[in-house]
Amino acid sequence: MKPSCHWHAVKTELGRSWRFWRVWVGLLCACAVFGFAVFGAVPPAVVFCHYNLENYVGEDQVAEGGRRARPKSEQEMAVLIRIISEIRPDILGVCEMGSAKLWADFQGRLAAVGLKYESAEYVDGPDPDRHLALLSRFPVVARDSAREVDYTLAGSVQKVRRGFLDVTVEMGSGYRLRVVGAHLKSKLAASEGEALIRRHEAHLLRVHLDGILEADPEVNLLCYGDFNEAKNEPGFQEIVGVRGSAGRMSDLWAQDAVGDRWTHYWRAADLYSRIDYLLVSRGLWPEVVRGGARVYRGPDWNRGSDHRPLYATIVAEDRGGGMQGRGRRRG
Repeated sequence: MKPSCHWHAVKTELGRSWRFWRVWVGLLCACAVFGFAVFGAVPPAVVFCHYNLENYVGEDQVAEGGRRARPKSEQEMAVLIRIISEIRPDILGVCEMGSAKLWADFQGRLAAVGLKYESAEYVDGPDPDRHLALLSRFPVVARDSAREVDYTLAGSVQKVRRGFLDVTVEMGSGYRLRVVGAHLKSKLAASEGEALIRRHEAHLLRVHLDGILEADPEVNLLCYGDFNEAKNEPGFQEIVGVRGSAGRMSDLWAQDAVGDRWTHYWRAADLYSRIDYLLVSRGLWPEVVRGGARVYRGPDWNRGSDHRPLYATIVAEDRGGGMQGRGRRRG
């Protein structure tokens, strides 16, 4: 073949290739524009995580003597931060956070691994050493946390030791998520009766949830926390509400990679149990990604805390429809 003929063939082939890719790219762009016009922007998938950090406290504790917890070590803190960085939550709710100084240090450690959050909430409740706290990549537009919640037990006025965390977060699309966090009385002995204290706290948490749901029955409400109750115990049943009622909260039944659901190991009793929960309202249920609620599983999960974190994915778009026709709900 003459050089001129060869060059002509090459130019012809290049022209065909260019026309092919130009048509292909044009089709892709057209599909993208059509999809955006018809369906709109894809709503963000938001990961919410709850984690009881187990005594994230330092030497600045208020408690004295035998009531003081061992300060968190650098090694334990590093494990917690690494586990959270693996989950990469958009909203993180924690229990047993220490002083405001440690809370600021905790945020700095997360930022150092690329987890920077726009908003924060720290509930300085009656327990001087252990607090509820929350971080969010999205702005908090309403703060309704209850720092002091009173009740009467045996003629004496008591307080919910950690209060209740309550914030409303708004995504860029205008979608709003209301988040309520709680950490109820542990099973450790108390003179007034630890089970009675926990039952009163559970009742007051339900009263708090009822107030929210009565004001807006379709609110996107997520309640999380360490309830220190198994799902068949009275306190848990009170929190989720009356079966079949519009205000009943649904348990997401988080599980790990092998199907285990336990969230806590109590060394003194050599007992694995499920006492941490993610609950959602009727309004939020359609936006929860099905089968996406997880309990973290890793070889060193217990090197930082005696609890395992739970997390779930929420599509930030009001879809309505409650729980009608969306499969069997849990809890």
